[in-house]
Amino acid sequence: MKVLLITTILFCLCQICLCQVTGSVVNVNGQPIPLANITLVKPGDTAFVKSTVTNDKGAFVFINIIPGSYMLNYSCIGYQNIQSPLLIVSAGGKDVGTAVMKEEAKQLNGVVVRSQKLLYRQQPEGIVVNVESSLLTKGSSILEVLERSPGVTIDHHNNSIALNGKTGVMVMINGKLMRMSMEQLINLLNGMSADDIATIELLTTPGAKYDAEGSAGIINIVLKKDKAMGTNGGINITGGYGYREKASANARIDHNNGKTDIYGSYSFSHNRSYGTLYGNGSENVPALGGEASFDYHGTGKPVSNSHFARAGIDYKAAPGLTLGAGISYDNSVTENNSHNRCDYTLSADSVLYFNGYIQGISHWQNLIASIYLEKQWKQAGKINVDADYMQYNITSPTTVQGSFIDKNGNSAKVSRDSLFSPTQNAYGNAVIQVGVLKIDYEKQFGKNLKLEAGAKGTYTKSTSLSGIESFINGQWVSPAETANNMVMKEGIAAAYASLNMQVNASTSITAGTRYEYYDTRANNNQTGSTAFKRSLGQLFPSLFASKKLNDNSSLQFSYTKRITRPSYNDLASYVAYNDPLSVFTGNPLLKSTITNNIKMGYSYKRYIFSLLLSRDDNAIAQGQVTSSPSGYIVYISPQNITRQNSITLQTIVPVKINTWWAIKYTFTGGWHQYKMDYTPQPVVVSYWGAGINATQTFTLPKNFSAEVSGAYNSSSYFANSKSQPNGYINLGFKKELSNNRGSLQLSVADMLSSNIFKNYIGGFARLAFDTKAYIEWHGEGTKFPIIKLTYSRSFGTNQQKERRNNLSDEEGRVK
Repeated sequence: MKVLLITTILFCLCQICLCQVTGSVVNVNGQPIPLANITLVKPGDTAFVKSTVTNDKGAFVFINIIPGSYMLNYSCIGYQNIQSPLLIVSAGGKDVGTAVMKEEAKQLNGVVVRSQKLLYRQQPEGIVVNVESSLLTKGSSILEVLERSPGVTIDHHNNSIALNGKTGVMVMINGKLMRMSMEQLINLLNGMSADDIATIELLTTPGAKYDAEGSAGIINIVLKKDKAMGTNGGINITGGYGYREKASANARIDHNNGKTDIYGSYSFSHNRSYGTLYGNGSENVPALGGEASFDYHGTGKPVSNSHFARAGIDYKAAPGLTLGAGISYDNSVTENNSHNRCDYTLSADSVLYFNGYIQGISHWQNLIASIYLEKQWKQAGKINVDADYMQYNITSPTTVQGSFIDKNGNSAKVSRDSLFSPTQNAYGNAVIQVGVLKIDYEKQFGKNLKLEAGAKGTYTKSTSLSGIESFINGQWVSPAETANNMVMKEGIAAAYASLNMQVNASTSITAGTRYEYYDTRANNNQTGSTAFKRSLGQLFPSLFASKKLNDNSSLQFSYTKRITRPSYNDLASYVAYNDPLSVFTGNPLLKSTITNNIKMGYSYKRYIFSLLLSRDDNAIAQGQVTSSPSGYIVYISPQNITRQNSITLQTIVPVKINTWWAIKYTFTGGWHQYKMDYTPQPVVVSYWGAGINATQTFTLPKNFSAEVSGAYNSSSYFANSKSQPNGYINLGFKKELSNNRGSLQLSVADMLSSNIFKNYIGGFARLAFDTKAYIEWHGEGTKFPIIKLTYSRSFGTNQQKERRNNLSDEEGRVK
């Protein structure tokens, strides 16, 4: 507490006698002009001081201005340039009022401005990635783009997402929390086209207005929405090949007449992929009579086809009142064809062979419908009301045809044989329904004080039916321990308040708190019994402070408290088939993770540095090796890690070699320590780990450009596994066609076929059954680099304006 008090006092003492200049820009019809360029200059010699662009309401602000005499220049493609009269700016600041710009009588044709937004941008809550700035975005899935983002790690084998080395990440799409299991979420993101993305927000320390869920932070995926006037749109068509063929197509359209904005998009993707899992090790297997070594080889050849469509409307019903509605629908089908083989050596002359063919179809249907109201008053502030309904339908039937024999070809003799049956059927059906009602209010008190407050209610109902059937003695047998027929209901009520104080022109402090109460219960439909019931109410405070040192540098400080609640799949006592000796299951005793974060940041021009200190109590680790209640087979289930401490440094360093060659380095690394006691013996692990991303962009003659990106991750530990270093290099080329005919992009992912995931399990911690294993996961890129060719074209009445808007982002960074 003393540290927070001292920091706040220092911020308040470091006051500079600076002021701000505000204003707005409209057209002759009184409609705001977004992204107009406003330049502050000295009178007489018109020496450049600062520049900025207007927001979507046509407003602009200059901060840290020294009192004196100035003039303003207004410019925007399609409008006549204007200049303000002489302005006298005093210590109290200056509001220049509203400027009116007239449209130009003549149109410019064939203007191509070759510029782009910054790839990375820092805000108090975290890093914003402008994915449109990367040549490798076109033709990729959202999951592939997310995997290339700084600090993000995707574990394809265990279906998990980590941010800055920590799991417990929550994912939002357009600010809406995706309440589904991580496996379901990864499948959803893998089927959605990245052509729909505008930005990815990596929020390691979200404020009070965000859900407290997500101990490692929130990843918010923001989809594109064209705000330009008139009718605009675009298409992307991609063809590619890796191990097998890939194809995708995306089309979007937007019509905005200033009063009504109607938009829609559709994406389709086809992907025939490949993956191989190798493993070897040893364990003490009661079902086989004792110690056994194993050698495993599994090959998967999934084929997926996905459709994603969305549409919406924004309507300005009256001055200050906007109504809107939107709907999105995703339909994805993946055929899983796997061949698994494993040799078990019990002694020199005793070997058992498992050979299994797994065929399954996963069908995902996801619907999200939203309506909203936004009302703004000049004096009373602004209120937003959002209502959302989400429904996820998942079916995943699977058939296993296998044999488990000895070296003489005879069926293996085991004391229990249901999971060793040559024919197994696994079935899974789930329906998740989510309703959300949210109210947010903003009120500006003078120029230096702003209040944000709101309330949110979420209700979730999930029904799940799953199990395993074994064909034994001519009939299907479904052991009770493999069946799951559950209904889960969860209600979350939340309220927050946040106060932002502009101490002076260079210093701001935001303090807030959020209260959340949740009640979760699950019932067994077959027995009527309660599987689990949990409720908890808790406060989640947050504090943010920022100090602008000068025009080039600033400091940030934040503290947040967050939570990760176990998902339904984590808690449910279902059983899913893995192999004859192990099954996947949940853990009804799983606890919520509570996280405290302290973050300090420093920015100098486009250089970004941050240091994050975090403490997780009861962190959730997926896929841990434990014993079944009978001690007979292996349970693969989530478990709580007693504590996890992390000190993480993140830096973003841009290097401009010359006018046509630029490099962006991102480094994330630090010290981690965790303790786990669900193992037969408590274990404490400490280690240093780091990852680096580098992106090189080249602006070449004749409208060509190129991008080379790569990443390297050092070895790391988590729970009972150690990951070996891995890395990859990607390559992209782009050609802008003349006369606004679009562009062609060629991308090569994992061009060195080096992105291999290697893990050791149990080498440093004694696990149930004394399991020790070495595992390698080879994705499709390790078989053959994935090559894609994409054609993109934009169209519409404001095509030239859109290109100019990209330039505005660059001009806004001129110092």
